[in-house]
Amino acid sequence: MNGDVLVTLLLCLFGFISGITTALFGFGGGFITVPLLYALITLVWGPESEASAVAMQIAVATSTCVMIFSASLSSRAHYRKGHLNWSIIRPFIIPISLGGILGAFIALSVDSEWIRWLFIGYLVITILDCLIRPGFMKTHTEGITPSGGGVFADIPIGLVIGAVAAFLGVGGSVMTVPLMRRRGATMIQAAALANPLTLPMAITGTLTYFYFALTEHVQLGAGFIGMVYIKGALILIVTSWLGIRFASLLMPYLSDKRHAQSYPLLLLIVLSVMLLT
Repeated sequence: MNGDVLVTLLLCLFGFISGITTALFGFGGGFITVPLLYALITLVWGPESEASAVAMQIAVATSTCVMIFSASLSSRAHYRKGHLNWSIIRPFIIPISLGGILGAFIALSVDSEWIRWLFIGYLVITILDCLIRPGFMKTHTEGITPSGGGVFADIPIGLVIGAVAAFLGVGGSVMTVPLMRRRGATMIQAAALANPLTLPMAITGTLTYFYFALTEHVQLGAGFIGMVYIKGALILIVTSWLGIRFASLLMPYLSDKRHAQSYPLLLLIVLSVMLLT
């Protein structure tokens, strides 16, 4: 099979899968697309290329760009189904936006291989947290309770979520979904809230990567705008939309228990991919 055709097919497949995970788990696609993009950039451009030297940064920048569209589409779908609680979302918007800028700048000053291993480490911590600490697999679902410390307690949490999400290109759902579960949300509610909370980070993170590429005169050649891989971003946006539409058909048939159990399992698959890449 022609190499270009194979790359296109892989992007289509993973874009579709990322759309499903965006709708069902609030991932925004980062956990699915970052490992794929990292592998493709290294293989297609070669290990000695300038693109390969910043492969993880390109993967993260492209992922945050795609998230703007996928998180918007999924947020719209959840809004129409009545899954969003704006009183919970509002306190996080500005802190996550500021954290997104901070995380993107830190990622640009760190070696690509360091980001990869921090990504892996964060996956391990998240999986163990979901499996061991009470409150994720089984939660009281009478309704979502606000932070015990009030609105201002959410500001530092939002800053950390935005910074980690933009640094790793994962959307922040790995922090917001467990957080909302422990506040009493069902998995569908937690995933629904994760999508609009991903948007501020995705926008500020993407703009920061563009700003860096312009001011530092980063020239990766044809196929890139700044540090965003154009072909990859376009294919992922279109196919993730199809995945989101498909996932909306699955939601009524997925129990909260099975939904929660499949979350760390999916992260385990992504961890395996990153370790083998």
